[in-house]
This record gives sequence, C-alpha cells and structure tokens, in this order.
Amino acid sequence: MEQILYFERGEFDARLASVKAEMSRRRLDFLLISEPPNLNYLTGYDAYSFYTPQMGIVALDRDEPIFITRGMDTTSARITTYLSDSSIHGFPDNYVNSSERSPYDYVANVVREIGGEKATIGVEMGGYYYSARAHADLIKALPRASFVDADLLINWIRLVKSPAELVFMREAGLIGDAVIKRVVETAEPGVRECDLAAAAYHQEISGTPELGGSYNSSVVHLGVGERALAPHSSWTDKPLSNSTVINIEVHGTRRRYQINVSRTICLGKPSPGYENLADVAIEALNAGLDSVRPGRACSEVYGAFQKALARHGLEKDQRIGYPIGIGYPPSVAERTASLRKEEKTILQPGMCFHMMTGLWLGDQAVTITQPFAVTETGYEPLTFTPRTLVVK
Repeated sequence: MEQILYFERGEFDARLASVKAEMSRRRLDFLLISEPPNLNYLTGYDAYSFYTPQMGIVALDRDEPIFITRGMDTTSARITTYLSDSSIHGFPDNYVNSSERSPYDYVANVVREIGGEKATIGVEMGGYYYSARAHADLIKALPRASFVDADLLINWIRLVKSPAELVFMREAGLIGDAVIKRVVETAEPGVRECDLAAAAYHQEISGTPELGGSYNSSVVHLGVGERALAPHSSWTDKPLSNSTVINIEVHGTRRRYQINVSRTICLGKPSPGYENLADVAIEALNAGLDSVRPGRACSEVYGAFQKALARHGLEKDQRIGYPIGIGYPPSVAERTASLRKEEKTILQPGMCFHMMTGLWLGDQAVTITQPFAVTETGYEPLTFTPRTLVVK
C-alpha cells in the first residue's frame, strides 16, 4: 500500500519532540489529541473521519504516537501517516453511535495497555471534537488517572510554520488568487448568487493547472446587497442586480494548509462616499501590514491599523486578524494569537495570519483583506490579488 506523506520523517520527529518538551514542562505523562488539525500535524493523518470519535495518544516514553479511529478508517491511517501498524488501532463498528458502548472505553483500554492507568493525562477540553460525553466516559473508564486541560498545547506549537509548511501556505495562496479571479470574472448582473458561490467552490477544488485544491474548513461567505452588512452571510438563488455590493471570503487549500482572502466587488458605479470608505480600509490594511515585524506584539499591529482608521474618524472594535495554517471544519483559525488590542503574543518568523480588516459599519461594509507570513524583516503576502475595490 503506497503511503502519501507530504513531509519528511524528520519534520514529524521535530514536531513530536516539541510537543513532548511542552508535556514535560507541564508534567503530563500522556496527551490525548482529538482535534483533526493537531492529528494531521503530528502524524499526517488525513481523512474525513472526524465525525466519529478518534484519538491520538502521545506518551513521553514512546517513539511515535498511537492513533485510534473507527476500524474502517485504519486504511487511511496506513496510507497518510508514517505510523507503524502496531501504533494504529481501529475500534469495531458496534462502537459507532451506540447507546451500549463508548469508543472512549476503547481508548481507555489502550491507555491502560501502555501504562497510563494512573497517569497524568492532558486532554483538549476546548476542542471542537472533544465532547462532554467523551470526557465523562474517559474519567469513568480511568478513575485512577488525573485529567488536566491541555487545550491548545499543540496549537501554540503549530503557530510558527516550518519552511516546509510555508511552501504549502504559498501554494494555497496561489489557489486563493485563482478563486478571487474566477469570482470576479463570474460576477455579472443576472448571475444567481448560488452560481457565483458555485464558481468559487469549483475553483477552490480545481486549484490551478499546477496545484490541485481541496475542501476547506469553512463555507464561502457571500454577502450581497443588504446582506453585505453581515460578516458571515451566505448566498441565495436571487440574480445579481446591475447595481450592488458583493462581499465575498474564499479560501485556497493545499495539502490541508489553508489561506483565507476577501474582496469587495461593486456591480455598477459605487458612490463617492463608498469609494472613499474603500480607500480608507485599504490605507488602514496597508498600515497594519507595514507594521509587521518580528519582536512586535500583535497589539502593535492592531494599533497601527487603528491609528490609520482614526485619522478618518473610524474605529474597528473586532480583532483584525487570526492565525491560519492546517484547516479542518469548522474552524478557519488556530485558536491562539489574534491581531487585536492588548494581545501580547510576540510575532515570530513563520507565523501566518489572515489580516481580516473588514469594516461593517451598520449602513456600509467593505472587506478587502490579506493573508501573510511573518518574515525576518517584515511580512510576505500569501496572495497577490491587488488590494483594491473591484468595480465592474
């Protein structure tokens, strides 16, 4: 069976070593991993199997993680991970959606087998895929173990991308550029909103002639007309009018590494006031980007953006950016540092963010954004679509 691995084994070994070092610092014997991005990061695992329980186990005294999933998905584990067969466990299908048995009893049995019955065990309490039932079942099955919240332990390590990861982030950016180009070409009066969204999805999956895309961790956000005022709006089947504003956020995904990018498209001539708002948004966006430097706090980037807005009497009270990287539903962000007021996280080369500087002002909205990577001297744009208002 041919393996599909996108990184050298040494890359995975370095990631595991960083996780174990943090576990040792926190005095954890074991770490149970439920979040799909974190499982992918440590093992390479990639399959749409996270709708049923699955769990990675990192033990300080083991050379590689253990991965537990539904039995039928162990094939994907053998294809997409470097793990040996002895580290891949599949629970029988009678554990799936059962009122009589819990997959977490199966996980607990594996933990006991490797000496974890009385261990200190870290779990991802805030994870999207670690439920209250999962936690209750594990505590019941391992009553002599101590469970500790280790949510975001791996996420903070993932925040700084390796050179190999940045290759995929750049490729994701090229796909994102292709998606924006397709959307702009498709947006015309009379085209249904759903068909515009479909064009975006087609390009996200198709990618570029050189780089195939994939599904992303979020839906396409498409706000048209009055719904352009809603940041996370979706589409209808109404045709586009010959004078309207379209705010759209799309994605480029390559080998599960994802970028987000937004643009505003005006069908018909916008008012001078709206054109001025777009110019102000772009000015503030560029000010934020130009302030990016290693060693600066995230709050300083927010401050540079906010200062530019304030010159025009405007303010944005939401964060202006979030970290991006490995993407699985439902989250587009790594749930760690944000570009916002009072965020003390210090920028380091290799961190990647979506600078989401959209303005929703009650009666007007514009979304012109930029994904970027922090470099040794500033920032590297991950997409190259011009940061302008698109007028057709």
